[in-house]
Order: sequence, then C-alpha cells, then structure tokens
Amino acid sequence: MSLTYYVALPFVRSDDGVAAGQALECQSEHQALSRAGAMARDPANAGAIAFKRSGDPMMGDFSDAIVIKAFGEVPRTFDEL
Repeated sequence: MSLTYYVALPFVRSDDGVAAGQALECQSEHQALSRAGAMARDPANAGAIAFKRSGDPMMGDFSDAIVIKAFGEVPRTFDEL
C-alpha cells in the first residue's frame, strides 16, 4: 500500500549557511505549500521547501523526495525546481 506524505520544511541560518529546521507533515500538497510559504516569511527562518514523498510504510520503502516549491534561502540542492 503506497502513501504520499506532504511536508513543509523550514531552513534556519547557521555558521555553514542554512540548516534544516523541524519538518511539519501536512495533509495535502496545498497545505504543504501554504505552511512552507508561512515558514519562509517567519524572520527566524531563512527559507522553506514543500516536498512530497511516496512509499510503503509497512515495507519501509520510499521514493526520493520531490520538491514541490522552494521559498527564500534554501540549500542549493533544493532550489532547482
């Protein structure tokens, strides 16, 4: 049984650039986009991404994350949509 998880992930400024903050699982792609946009507007964060990941939680088999949209300052590997 394959499920899709939607996530909003903020990034905070660090000595090395930016670092991932606390991820927030969302109910839908729309909610992940909305939450990531709000996270990016928070002065405590440098930016955020909304992403999705599909897989079978019973088997522990998941596909690579797919970035839906990046907001603000995020690591280079996430900003090429």
